[in-house]
Amino acid sequence: MLPESPSRFVLTTDARARFGERAGRLGPRFYDGDPLADAAIAALRPLTHADRTAMVDRALRGGEGPVFDELRALVRACEKLPFWVDFDRINRGGSAFLRSGILGGLVLGAYALTASYCSPAGNKPLVLSGRLEEETPRRLAETSRYVQLVSQTDALRPGRDGWIASVKVRLMHASVRAMALASPKWNLAAWGTPINQPDSAGTGLLFSWVVLDGLDKLGFSIEGEAREDLIHLWRYVSYLLGVDDDLLCTSEREAKNLWELLATTQQGPDEDSRRLVRALLESGRKAARSDVERARAERMVPVSYALSRYFIGDEMADALALPRTGIGRALPLLKRVRSGARLLAKGLGALPVGTADAGARYWQFVVEQGLRGMPAEFSMPASLRAG
Repeated sequence: MLPESPSRFVLTTDARARFGERAGRLGPRFYDGDPLADAAIAALRPLTHADRTAMVDRALRGGEGPVFDELRALVRACEKLPFWVDFDRINRGGSAFLRSGILGGLVLGAYALTASYCSPAGNKPLVLSGRLEEETPRRLAETSRYVQLVSQTDALRPGRDGWIASVKVRLMHASVRAMALASPKWNLAAWGTPINQPDSAGTGLLFSWVVLDGLDKLGFSIEGEAREDLIHLWRYVSYLLGVDDDLLCTSEREAKNLWELLATTQQGPDEDSRRLVRALLESGRKAARSDVERARAERMVPVSYALSRYFIGDEMADALALPRTGIGRALPLLKRVRSGARLLAKGLGALPVGTADAGARYWQFVVEQGLRGMPAEFSMPASLRAG
């Protein structure tokens, strides 16, 4: 019999004092998956990888041929717009993020993704899949493409590219979840269900509240209603990815509160966390294809480590074994120096930040460099890593 909550969930006295009885209600949710997507993956499982991919494309784009009822039910659920969805706000949120340009990219890599690997249980699906360490540059390029897609005007309307990519990512998660649960290596009592509800909600917070916090720390704040618009954008993205309504944050305040609850009740980083973060922050070395790119990647490694330590704090950085660099001492000054964030972007040789056009060009450059002409397919994996 499973415990009421997996052992990954650490309900401390501090968590109870800060978050009250809601803290205890979070624990059992780590067993919750995504029934609609899980049913679709179960129906698709007997097909070959190519046939699964073709059927998903038919279901999403309206092509000729059979589509399983379970897959059709998932697609119809995603086509149904909740009453609260406001595409004007979603578009404004996406535009605000794109305007951050390279600074948004730095926050995503050195803060959001780094923070996502700190939870030992949360990183185990990635460890089992093997993709993030072994194919880090490609995986990061796909993530960049996804962020770029969902931030574009009207891209999340049903049938548009951002919406299609979101449903595919949801099926990819369900596929990884099914294979991880079938693996003898998966410890359900310790880790809960792979890519469970709280972890999925936390992913949406990485791209919304953590981005806002990181940009604030760099002295490039998204201001006023645009902050709430970015939260609204990722509320809808999280809905499309299968997060339950009660874990969808309606405001920045709610998002901050949930993020802190999740962070407070997680175990500290393990060796897998340290390995994944190293692969992330040094990924430019593996992606380099010329002497010029290699030299640029080498210059960025200490910058990435310094930024990550600045964002997540010394206690967590030490737990991740992040090295200390001289660059890190200057980073807190960015908030105090007028145009400090823009000076950082200029020092890294980036396009100017703060305009939609420059931001769009930056993200297009990142995607093109990362994908190297290959499409981001967001496909269901054929298998987990062997061994």
